[in-house]
Amino acid sequence: MAKREIKHSIEDIDEQINQESIPYDYDTKEYPVEVIIHKFDQGQIFVPTYQRQFVWKLNQRARFIESVFLGVPIMPFLVSVSGKDAELEIIDGSQRIRTLAEYCNGRLKLSGLEKLTFLNGTRFSDLSTARQNKFLLRDFRFHVVTENAKPEIRADIFNRVNTSSNKLTSSETRRGAYQYKFYNFVVECSQNKLFHEVCPISKSRSDRGEYEELALRFFAYSESYLSFKHDVSSFLDDYVKAHKSSFDEERMRNAFLTMLNFAKKELAPCYFARSERDKSTPRVRFEALAVGIHFALLEKPNLTVKDRNWLNSIEFKKVTTSDASNNPGRLKERIEFVRDCLLDKIENLTYEEN
Repeated sequence: MAKREIKHSIEDIDEQINQESIPYDYDTKEYPVEVIIHKFDQGQIFVPTYQRQFVWKLNQRARFIESVFLGVPIMPFLVSVSGKDAELEIIDGSQRIRTLAEYCNGRLKLSGLEKLTFLNGTRFSDLSTARQNKFLLRDFRFHVVTENAKPEIRADIFNRVNTSSNKLTSSETRRGAYQYKFYNFVVECSQNKLFHEVCPISKSRSDRGEYEELALRFFAYSESYLSFKHDVSSFLDDYVKAHKSSFDEERMRNAFLTMLNFAKKELAPCYFARSERDKSTPRVRFEALAVGIHFALLEKPNLTVKDRNWLNSIEFKKVTTSDASNNPGRLKERIEFVRDCLLDKIENLTYEEN
C-alpha cells in the first residue's frame, strides 16, 4: 500500500503536540467521599457561579449513589485551583459532588433502584455504621488544574470538557469559558426583573441559562444580524470574544431597557409570549420582536403602537415558526418584518378565518 502524503512532517507534528500540551498542567489526587463532602460543605471545593443549577433528576441521583455502592468505576472529577486560599473550583463533576453531599447529609431518599432494591426508600442515616463508613471511605480521583494555568487555558479546558460531553447548554458553557466583563454584563441584564416579567421562561429553561441566551442574542443580532451565516452558537461565541475587552456598556444597557419598557407598554398583555397562558417564550419569537423593536425605535424613538393585529397575521406566524429558524434569510426576514409592522410600512396582511 502506498504511503499517504501528509502536509507536515512527523517531527513537526510531534513538536507542535509537545509545545501545545505544556500549558495543560494538572496534578492527580485522590480523596475519600468523607473528605470531598467536608471540603464541599466548607467551600474548599465549590461550584462557581457560571455552572448550572442542580439539574439531575431524582432517578439520576439515586442511580449514581447506587453505582458508588456497587463499586462501578466513576469518571475523575476535574477541578482547578482558585483564589488565594487555593480552593478547588469544579470544572466537571458538580452534579456528582452535589449528589454525594445531598445523600450523606441526609437530604436524599433513594428510589427507583433496579439492583440494590432493598435501598429503595432509605436514607444514608438508615445504614449500619459499618456500611456508612465504607461508603465514606470510597476514593475518587481528581484532576487538579494548577494555579500556573493561564485563564485562557482554563477556559479552553472548560469549553472542551463541556462541549464534547454535551452536558451543558451553550449559555452554561459560555459562562464558564468566557469570564469577561462583557459576559458578566450579559448575565446582569439577563437577571432584570422586567425582562422576566415580559418574557416568561419555564423554570427548567431558566435554570439552564435561557435568559442569558436571549439577552446575548438581542445584543448580537441588534448589532450585526446581517453578518449571521448559519451557526448560532459560533456566531454568539465570536460576538462575545469580540467584545471581551471593549464595549459600550451604557449604550447597550439603555438599548436593552428601552426595548423592554416598550414591550411592557405596547405589547401588553402577552408581551413576548404567544398568549397570556403561555409559560415560555419561543426564541424565534423573542428575536423577532426584541430586535425588531430595537430597530423600529432607532428610526422612530417616540414610536407608539396603533395596531397590534399583525401579531395574529399568517405572515407573522410564518416568519416566527421554528422551521429553518437559523437560516440567515429567515432571521433577517422576521426582524425586518416586525420593524416594518411597527413603523406601519406593511399592508394587506392575511389572517385565518375564525
